[in-house]
Amino acid sequence: MLPNTGKLAGCTLFITGASRGIGKAIALKAAKDGANVVIAAKTAQPHPKLPGTIYTAAEEIEAAGGKAFPCIVDVRDEQQVSNAVEQAVKKFGGIDILVNNASAINLTGTLETPMKKVDLMLGINLRGTYLTSKLCIPYLQKSKNPHILNLSPPLNMSPVWFKNHTAYTIAKYGMSMSVLGMAEEFRGEIGVNALWPKTAIQTAAMEMLGGSGIGSQCRKPEIVADAAYSILTRPKTFTGNFVIDEDMLKKEGIKNFDIYAVSPGHPLLPDFFLDDEPESLVQKMEEHGAAPIFKSGKAQKEAVVDGPVAETFNIIKAVLNPEVVKATQGVYKFDLSGEHSGTWYIDLKNDSGSAGSGEPPVKADVVMTLDSADFVKMFTGKLKPTMAFMSGKLKIKGDMSLAMKMEKMMAQLKPKL
Repeated sequence: MLPNTGKLAGCTLFITGASRGIGKAIALKAAKDGANVVIAAKTAQPHPKLPGTIYTAAEEIEAAGGKAFPCIVDVRDEQQVSNAVEQAVKKFGGIDILVNNASAINLTGTLETPMKKVDLMLGINLRGTYLTSKLCIPYLQKSKNPHILNLSPPLNMSPVWFKNHTAYTIAKYGMSMSVLGMAEEFRGEIGVNALWPKTAIQTAAMEMLGGSGIGSQCRKPEIVADAAYSILTRPKTFTGNFVIDEDMLKKEGIKNFDIYAVSPGHPLLPDFFLDDEPESLVQKMEEHGAAPIFKSGKAQKEAVVDGPVAETFNIIKAVLNPEVVKATQGVYKFDLSGEHSGTWYIDLKNDSGSAGSGEPPVKADVVMTLDSADFVKMFTGKLKPTMAFMSGKLKIKGDMSLAMKMEKMMAQLKPKL
């Protein structure tokens, strides 16, 4: 891995979305130099599905040798961002580096994407990045070697990166266009760059998007953190670049990239917006055991990494055990419509059981079609599956006896939900 040089000692980094994943990895890398890190993220209370809060991240940063300042920040809220920036300046005396890492993803086509999701992606990815940059720039201009780093892709204008998820591409490219504009606007004053991984990175979002088996095809967030460190320790004259993590680290002399792999030696999945087209990504994932839920086409289902359905499945996964699998022996697929539409599955037939988003790893014995709100009601005991079926709210295809076993499982889960 890239060694620390101490160049960020005493520097103050304002990092959005730093409570977990890539944002936290960058924070920990800087902390090893003795940097000050402002953790600007929403998660103050433990999330039922996603690990880490701003406070647990702060503890890790302090343990690594840095100084942490956790701030509850929704980057869509101008007042929250403004307050966090002012508090950070008051605590540390200024801001030297801004890392725009916070992002939202939803890989659906135009007709399948609710405006609520469009607004979320534009609000976090584009507006949040622009807003946070705008509020930090006056303080960055006072720093000796200021940088803005956006976690966003190169502007690949091939139509294949728009056709399956136009809204997400627009939102993510908005971050990249901010780099393009601000790098030129503040040339000589602030280094403004973009960083994007060459391969998939093991994060909570990727695990949701990639389905089962995706982890072995990923690299760890530390590779992005090392590349970010290389950028942020360069002079501010290094600006306007769309950097790929592996390319940057090769320039630093790194030759062994297996150290970054989740499963060294396993084939890796290229990230979006690079040379591999979406169909090729899906094929590669399936060839190596993953079950991706972001297949191209108009029938594509929504991939959610948050919300009541995702939270329900998190609890389901936590209580799966061999006894439940032995008693059930069925694979269930849920086609959900409504506000939290998508495809999900529960495998109570193989190994110790599994559950998650996307197509089941094997053919489903039972397919249940219903509204996402009714799904949550069923698993929280507010709607009996039998009544839902009789009223037409629930459609069932497949083995009806297995469908009845699912009702028994729901009854067992009710106290936990």
